[in-house]
Amino acid sequence: MHLICYNIPIFLQVQDYCVFSRCFFKCCSALVLVASLSFSTGIAAHPHSWIDMKTYVKGDDKQLTGFNMIWSFDPMTTAYLFDGEDMSPKHREATLKKLAASVIENMMTTHYFTFFYDGKTPIRYEKVHKATLTESKGKATLEFELDLAKPYPYNGHPLQLRIFDPTYYVDMSWKTKADVILDADVQSHCTGKLKQPNPTPAQVSYALSIPPDADPDNTLGQLFTQTFYITCKS
Repeated sequence: MHLICYNIPIFLQVQDYCVFSRCFFKCCSALVLVASLSFSTGIAAHPHSWIDMKTYVKGDDKQLTGFNMIWSFDPMTTAYLFDGEDMSPKHREATLKKLAASVIENMMTTHYFTFFYDGKTPIRYEKVHKATLTESKGKATLEFELDLAKPYPYNGHPLQLRIFDPTYYVDMSWKTKADVILDADVQSHCTGKLKQPNPTPAQVSYALSIPPDADPDNTLGQLFTQTFYITCKS
């Protein structure tokens, strides 16, 4: 997704930007759109927009089966998500459905910004087929199911769940440990622990000093992302 999007010039005339932003969203997710908006207005520091997350961990008495994701976008991201779209009462539902499908499709190539590991082994998941987008009080919320490709048996290992934009244009975070909710069956076998990121002062300074015309750094996001550990025993 990023490789496709970044061949578009960052600096544009103001009068051309409205046309550009609408086209850009059709090609890329709302997350990258807002990052590019920030670039065009001369804001250098990362991140440029924010997503508050809730994650429901699904499973049964033997295995994990997937996640239910709920992502709430900040007002700026929301404004550009709906820019130029027909949100009149007659067309609101159809517009929300169309945008949800577009965002999910564009996130597929970035693995839905979700990285789930057992040690160094990635745990793979299915393609998302359905998503719901809602809007309330100027904030959009995206909800979707992310099912594992195969149920993952409980094995006592501390599994690592991380959700982040690799470039850190977007900050994606759980406000507290309570924002990761284990299903009832999962709670009987699993425990969770939220670890906050611990970037060095030099890394923080680097993120704050990235110039507007810099190439995206796909190693930056992992330095500022939380890790949720899920340990399950049968």
